[in-house]
Order: sequence, then structure tokens, then C-alpha cells
Amino acid sequence: MTISLVVSALAFAGDGSWTGYITDSKCGAKAAHEGAEECTAKCVKEGAKLVFVNDADKKVYAIPDQDKVAAHAGHHVAVKGSVEGDTLTVASIDMAPAKK
Repeated sequence: MTISLVVSALAFAGDGSWTGYITDSKCGAKAAHEGAEECTAKCVKEGAKLVFVNDADKKVYAIPDQDKVAAHAGHHVAVKGSVEGDTLTVASIDMAPAKK
């Protein structure tokens, strides 16, 4: 099990592309689902930051450039960028198909 966790962590390190949800730092992975747009917007208005929740492992990543992802709050997205530690620097973001 330890090996798979290490491989999963390594798979997300560096440059790449991933799918997941743009949620808020208050709810994190709990808001990574369809229909969470209103809740995400409310929490951001109250001071929470937007974050990315990776579909593969539900890990939450901070996003330094909030303006780049603001229009996608609560959405299922495909992002391209780079990861360093728990921070995702977004190069591009597009809508992804809804999860079933």
C-alpha cells in the first residue's frame, strides 16, 4: 500500500494535467461534487480561498492565482499547470465532463 501512495504522489508532482473540482478552502474535498457552486461561492464571499481537489486521490491543492480560477468556482475542470508541494500553479483551465 505504501508503494501505491508514493506512486500516486509522484504522479501529481511537477508539470501535468489533472481533472477535479474548484472548491473552497473551508469545505475542500466535501464540496467536490456537482451542485456545489452556490456553497463554494458563499464560502469564498465569506473569506475562504478557492482550491483544486484532484479526482484521483481527493487531495486538496492551494491555488495562488485566484483570479485565474474564479469563473470556475464549484465546477468540474481539467487543469494544466505545475505542482510544488500542496500548491497548484494553473497554466490553463477548462470545463471537464460532469462525473457520473
